Amino acid sequence: MSASLIRAFVFGRPSSSRVLCRSAGLRLASTLAEVPGPSPKQSKTTTNTTLRKKAAASLPIRSHPSPTRSSIRSVLTLTTAERLVLPALARSLPPTAVIFEDAYWVPKWRTATQEGDGAEVFLFDNGSIVGWGMDSWDELERFVGEVMRPGVEVGRLVEWEREELEFVTDPHESTRLQGDLIILGTQPALDDPDALPHPPPSGAALPASTFAARYAFSQALARSTALSALESSLETYLSSVATLPQTLALTGKPGLSRRQLIVKIGELLKFRQSLNLKRETFGDTPDFYWTEPVLEEYFKALSNALEMRQRIAALNSKITYASETQTTLREMLAESSGHRMELVIIALISVEVVFVLIHNGPDLWNMIIGKEVEVDNDKKRH
Repeated sequence: MSASLIRAFVFGRPSSSRVLCRSAGLRLASTLAEVPGPSPKQSKTTTNTTLRKKAAASLPIRSHPSPTRSSIRSVLTLTTAERLVLPALARSLPPTAVIFEDAYWVPKWRTATQEGDGAEVFLFDNGSIVGWGMDSWDELERFVGEVMRPGVEVGRLVEWEREELEFVTDPHESTRLQGDLIILGTQPALDDPDALPHPPPSGAALPASTFAARYAFSQALARSTALSALESSLETYLSSVATLPQTLALTGKPGLSRRQLIVKIGELLKFRQSLNLKRETFGDTPDFYWTEPVLEEYFKALSNALEMRQRIAALNSKITYASETQTTLREMLAESSGHRMELVIIALISVEVVFVLIHNGPDLWNMIIGKEVEVDNDKKRH
């Protein structure tokens, strides 16, 4: 919005300012209309739709079982908070839990009702929990209920974000992501094997040979669900401010006070900080993979399948448009406040002039009358 339009809104005549304000609102509304609005929330318990599009690529593995291949099992990811405090979490984890990079690894967890070899769990500091081999969502939620204590979760989410994937193990296949199915098999040797936990814990639910690959895939899933939580929060925020341009167009007023607008702008800054300014942002490759190209390939394969970069770009675009709208409205409120301040100053000056006239008026009047009398007397003498 141009400065002249804002000045016209503040200093123009009452009748024209309302028209200009409505015009500004229509422009803002048309600008926001170009940006895709908040989409309806998808089911939290289904596989990511981007992976479903590629599900056909996994059909050869699913439809042709092999004697060396395990049954298809689930990888369940749950994001419960904005952040997990790992030192506080350590006190409630099983004794076999091991910290690895930015996560805790629980090699084996099993409930009384769970069958088979149990499951393994990764708990990341971004608030995500990834369970390999869980029988159901109830199992993972039961695990969360057992290990989460006060002070562990920062910014607990009202609605948890979920992501479901599947995997198989087959020592005769290479480790890879095929369609929407993770295949855990053979993999090239790591450049730095000492970076992995030593010695491998005994009685782990899954083979130690594919631990590094599972960690890489888990980190990609953890980031995806953490990003989904941010997407849901932004959708809620955009819904709360979606009526601002329309209100401005219809009434000539933003509909929010200065403080409310500043609070909304602060929420936007928080979204952008969560997206781009954390210790490890969503779009960056973790430092751990710089020296491990094999693991980086696994991490990037799943991240690309989950369309992380496209989702981050879309989030930034929505935040930018919303921020521009809020900034425009804030400038209008600032101009209105400046106009009111000018009126107050004019009123104060007027009051001061009245006081001066009351206090010094008689003297000024006598001075003026006295000069007129002297002039008349001089004229009469001449």
